[in-house]
Amino acid sequence: MGSIEAYESASGRRYRVRYRKPDHSQANKRGFRTKRDAELYLASVEVKKSRGDYIDASEARATIGELGEQWMTAQTHLKPSSVAVVESAWRLHVRPVWGNRAIGEIRHSDVQQWVSGLSVGGDGFGKAKSPALVHRCYGILAGILDVAVRDHRLASNPARGVSLPRKVSKEHRYLSHQQLHRLAEASGGNATLILLLGYTGVRWGEASALRVKDIDLTRRRLHIVENAVFVRGEVIVGSPKTHKRRSVPFPAFLDGALRDAVHGKTETNLVFPGRFGEHQTTPTIRQNSWFDKALVAAELSPMTIHDLRHTTASLAVSAGANVKAVQRMLGHASAAMTLDVYADLFNDDLDDVAQRLDEAASVALDDAAAPSQPEADSVTTTDPSDP
Repeated sequence: MGSIEAYESASGRRYRVRYRKPDHSQANKRGFRTKRDAELYLASVEVKKSRGDYIDASEARATIGELGEQWMTAQTHLKPSSVAVVESAWRLHVRPVWGNRAIGEIRHSDVQQWVSGLSVGGDGFGKAKSPALVHRCYGILAGILDVAVRDHRLASNPARGVSLPRKVSKEHRYLSHQQLHRLAEASGGNATLILLLGYTGVRWGEASALRVKDIDLTRRRLHIVENAVFVRGEVIVGSPKTHKRRSVPFPAFLDGALRDAVHGKTETNLVFPGRFGEHQTTPTIRQNSWFDKALVAAELSPMTIHDLRHTTASLAVSAGANVKAVQRMLGHASAAMTLDVYADLFNDDLDDVAQRLDEAASVALDDAAAPSQPEADSVTTTDPSDP
């Protein structure tokens, strides 16, 4: 237990509380007008220590800038491409506003005002940020404060519970079979790559990292084991997104084109290398790329290379694939995620459900309205030998 002692001040007698913090260092708080107030404070400190809820007021003087650098260093679970966008948001939008603020001074209303400012361009940069970027910036600040709470620097996170802008999903672009083949033809030497992207749904980084040994021509399977991502001017090769390897089927008509693509190469060679044998970078990072030129030649409106992945989902669903098959093919974490991303592709299923319910209801009502057949009269037979 701590101790309480009286002392004289210019305002009269006051009381000081001395106690030990959980790390056994000594602390004191003074200025209590009555001994009773001092006793209540000491008792509350001891209860918080016993519950593990004790918050050292001096710890709340740490700044977001100090804790933010530690938080960024700890994001080792993220893939390099994710780290890059998080670091950019931290450096450009979070640290300039919050870097010098002590965590104990931050109020819920301060965070809400900042989030609202980002959404309408009132953050000092003059341009409204996209909902996705606002969510990312907010997530960084809230994540830093979450760690502060777990480290007992704060009693609660003032950032939690603020109102965030609603994310609006970008409308998907889907190509038909005819459009996809037209685009492939216009892509020249990249025709096989375009068809592979459009009919298997692999990500660009997964296709560019594909090696000869990853193609099973007998079973018509692609083994997705690596992902090559362009980050800050260089290609970084790592595991696929979500760190899960998967096997993806490809249609039989691609067999010949893929055999040509791997012909004469060793097992470790890239299937779709760049001009000098390196990993190809996504064409959409530059203007007037071979992909842009192919779109023009195929008389298609502008789109991203990732839209070919959406095309795969559309063509698969149109061919009768169920949501679980599409999920496994695309490498989504769950079927629920596939439904969330491609809910529009399953609208016909809803119509089918309604039609089946209508048919079932008609049959049930017809059965109920049909007149019941009278039971046949029972016939009693008498055994002649029966007395």
